Amino acid sequence: MMILLVLLLSLSQAFACSEDGSSGFAPHDGEPVPVGAKNANIATEDDFNRIISSVTDIYAPIMSAMGGELIVNRKWTDNTANANATRSGSKWTINMYGGLARHAAITPDGFALVVCHELGHHIGGAPKMGGLLGWLNRWASNEGQADYFSTLKCLRRVWMSEDNAAAMREVDVPEVLRNSCDASYRDVGDRALCTRIGMAGLSTATFLAGSAPAPRFEAPNATVVRSTNDRHPEAQCRLDTYLQGVMCDKAFSEDVSQSDEVQGTCHPSLGSTVGNRPLCWFKPRT
Repeated sequence: MMILLVLLLSLSQAFACSEDGSSGFAPHDGEPVPVGAKNANIATEDDFNRIISSVTDIYAPIMSAMGGELIVNRKWTDNTANANATRSGSKWTINMYGGLARHAAITPDGFALVVCHELGHHIGGAPKMGGLLGWLNRWASNEGQADYFSTLKCLRRVWMSEDNAAAMREVDVPEVLRNSCDASYRDVGDRALCTRIGMAGLSTATFLAGSAPAPRFEAPNATVVRSTNDRHPEAQCRLDTYLQGVMCDKAFSEDVSQSDEVQGTCHPSLGSTVGNRPLCWFKPRT
């Protein structure tokens, strides 16, 4: 029995990456994007590192207080158009690849969202993915929850003190996004932050769509799942998740729970009608 337990525990470590999808942020790697790509929005390694640090410098102490040492592998020269997170004991790792940062669809803000998504696998809260045999090693927030955390908590915390109105001044913001942010927030600065986060989500969702039609704020996914989908929702569903996350009225300082899907979130059980996780991947607890 002891040998079996040791074997299972060792396997749960080895398969930790599979909890957040062994293929990473996207279900499949995009076409490799080499250093020097002409249409890259993030063209230099300095910019790549600056964006990562803008998120991880804030969250490393938070993760430390939760018992994890954040390890950030900055793989600028790796052409892989993806990102992923792994965990082994107290070593909580995210792997950020230059190929994703250089992808034409990924803006600097979109790349920051992906950093938040990967951190979200570690600290984004419930619902979690089932680990080995469905019960071991349940450390990773599922894909939809990592998306939700990225706009509900992470980017709000990272950009709260920035001049978000200036960041959005030259950006063509879709009317649906602008109206949604205006309806959710009264303060001009909060509205600017909301639109900035929404546009970051549009960037990443467009990347995730690949050759399929680009997701749109005005065309939410109407699917209603029978049970929560732990894996990658389709691109429109993920855009819907980004939008609902930023429209939720819960403060970024109100922590999510690693076991309770309600705490720190908007949820139907709380009477929330805006900011709930979309039903295209999430089945609310009743």
